[in-house]
Amino acid sequence: MCCLFGFIDYNHNLSGKQKNRLLRSLASAAEERGTDAAGIAYHAGGKLHIMKKAKPAHVLRFRVPAETSVVMGHTRYATQGDAKKAYNAHPFQGQIGNKKFALAHNGVLLNDRLLQQAEDLPKTHIGTDSYVAVQLPEKQNTLNFNSLRKVAEQVQGTEGAGAFRKKSHQAGLFSVRVLTSSTLTSSTSAISS
Repeated sequence: MCCLFGFIDYNHNLSGKQKNRLLRSLASAAEERGTDAAGIAYHAGGKLHIMKKAKPAHVLRFRVPAETSVVMGHTRYATQGDAKKAYNAHPFQGQIGNKKFALAHNGVLLNDRLLQQAEDLPKTHIGTDSYVAVQLPEKQNTLNFNSLRKVAEQVQGTEGAGAFRKKSHQAGLFSVRVLTSSTLTSSTSAISS
């Protein structure tokens, strides 16, 4: 299974050098749960940035600008979709209106194809089960605690979900925990601009 990692510098106490050292350390530690791909999402300069490649995190040597206060990362252990294709790596980008967001998921979704049909979600070249967790809030046309809770309730095979997004100039963290009868565990994070 994959791994989510990241940090929030609430009080802006970390230097750029400290943030990048922390980010590389977290990403390398997360490789224990997946080396097929790695990616990060963060805000800088008023924009959402996503960096991801189909390579282990230690090879990518992630760096973020000093102004960055929120970073979400993911290391991938491929269970669906071509492991060599970066577009199957997380975080995924979504968009609701003119606001972009990034979402990363940890776990296995068992009903992704059923949800794609039932919700009439658009076909995509992305070959992972997790991408449905981007498409569902896009269809709801909202990304907030309630929309993420609805996504967590719709998917099967997940035990937990969380999201994090940028609201104006402050970072907000949304967390949703849904228990299911599944023995599989998963979690989701999202960040938006």
